Amino acid sequence: MAQQPDTDVQQRSLEKDPADWVTGDEPATGAQDSYLHTLARQAGEEVPDELTKAEASQKIDELREELGR
Repeated sequence: MAQQPDTDVQQRSLEKDPADWVTGDEPATGAQDSYLHTLARQAGEEVPDELTKAEASQKIDELREELGR
């Protein structure tokens, strides 16, 4: 029986660091902003409104980890 690869490891290896995104310095998307503020409320935190795409992505990852998601 073949062993199944760890899909989490595979996914992380395919993801590009937000700091390396070509469009990372553009304003966060509406979807990012909405999700970020939802997570922040659930975590009891406040986040600035004027984040870049890269900053929003990193903060979303931090909050998801903090909330256990």
